[in-house]
This record gives sequence, structure tokens and C-alpha cells, in this order.
Amino acid sequence: MTIIIGIDPGSRNTGFGVVSLAQHQLQCLAYGCIHLSADMSWSQRLQTIHQKIIEVIDQYSPTEAAIEQVFMHVNPGSALKLGQARGAAIVALKMPLAEYSARQVKQAVVGFGAAAKEQVQQMVLRLLNLNETLQADAADALAIAVCHAHSRHLQDKTYTRKNNKKRSTSWRQYTP
Repeated sequence: MTIIIGIDPGSRNTGFGVVSLAQHQLQCLAYGCIHLSADMSWSQRLQTIHQKIIEVIDQYSPTEAAIEQVFMHVNPGSALKLGQARGAAIVALKMPLAEYSARQVKQAVVGFGAAAKEQVQQMVLRLLNLNETLQADAADALAIAVCHAHSRHLQDKTYTRKNNKKRSTSWRQYTP
């Protein structure tokens, strides 16, 4: 059995989702959102993200992780803050990490890379047999974990049939 943690980083809310994958069956183990108060200093927010991710790891012992890639913001300050929030989550992981773009996550979960957030949330509920309403960041984190569960076998071992040359995949994996 493989346990995967998905993370949707944010400077105000960081979502997390933990799923297990056994014999091609997905099961939701946990999900939630790390709420970061506007009253907190920036360093306190980053420390909170780091500490809460460690707590989730300690409780569920995931062996693989997936995180959403940073997309370009119009505001460079927002992009920098998002990158720092991602960094706080990444250093807490200490395990193989895959990155996926929002488009890749939507494609893997809904089958359409430009799907609406609501469509992603509904498919996450269906794929994981959940009956409750999910907070948006937690739903996104579960979608990232599901995307990784569907894509993990590709890794960097994908070959083209025509000339048997190695073809790089569209996500990157980091191993500490």
C-alpha cells in the first residue's frame, strides 16, 4: 500500500489531503486546511505550515508527496509569498516529491485541463466516495494526491514506442 500526501500551498490557507493506494483503489485517509491568521507575522505563518505538515506526516506516515506548482501571478509579491509557503511545506516533507500544474491536476481528476473548481471538487468526492462538503483548499490538495496516484507510474521511465528513446514527463520529482 502506498500513502500519498497532496499539498495545495497558500499564504492564507494551505490545504492537505492524504490518500492510500492499494491494488488500484484509492481511499481518503485525511484532509484539512491550515488556516493562517492575518494577525500572524509572515515567519509565524511559514512556521505554522511547516509544523502542521510535519504533524500530518507523523500521524499518517505517507511515503510519497505531491504539490501544486507555482503559477505566475500578476503581482510578483504574491508569487514570492506563495513560493515561500510552498518552500515551508516542501522542507517538512523529507520524502520523494512530485510537482503538478493546476492544468495537469484538473486533467487527471476531471479529464479536462480547464475544468472549473466546482467540477474538481465534485470529482474528488466521487473518486474518493466522500459524502461531506470539502473546503476548497482541502479538495484541491486531495485532487493533487489523486493526480499523483494516477500519474506516479509514469515517472521518468516513460519511453516512446517508435524509437525507444527516453521521453521526459511533464512533472518533476525531487528526492531528498
